Amino acid sequence: MIRYGLICDRRHAFETWFRDSATCEDQLGAGTVECPVCSSTRVEKQLMAPAVRTGRGAAKQRVAIPGDERQKKLLEAMRQLRRQVEDSAEYVGERFSKEARRIHYQEAAARGIYGEATLEEAKALAEEGIEAHALPWLPEDEN
Repeated sequence: MIRYGLICDRRHAFETWFRDSATCEDQLGAGTVECPVCSSTRVEKQLMAPAVRTGRGAAKQRVAIPGDERQKKLLEAMRQLRRQVEDSAEYVGERFSKEARRIHYQEAAARGIYGEATLEEAKALAEEGIEAHALPWLPEDEN
């Protein structure tokens, strides 16, 4: 996982985690990254200082506290969505795309599932008419 500092065309700065740098580039290029403040999808990476470990211990991590009530409400709504999915669906891990196809083509019992998929896998599912949605990454996911 890699964390990037991002900024939208309205100059709202925020950070987001990505699986790797290629995933970041793909999602930014496709316009699927959304500013949490204004919902703009015109987002780009901003210059960041690298986290460097020294002999004095681990580098400190930058953390943010949502600055206004809208951000706090949005974050709580994302947490509720994640809890609801995790409580009511089966975790299938990296088999997500394969299992979604099996369900869609009625080769497996219809049920809610969640797991991991690459951007390419998600695009392929959409092209086949298989409905899938990305779950939001939350700040605590990497702590």
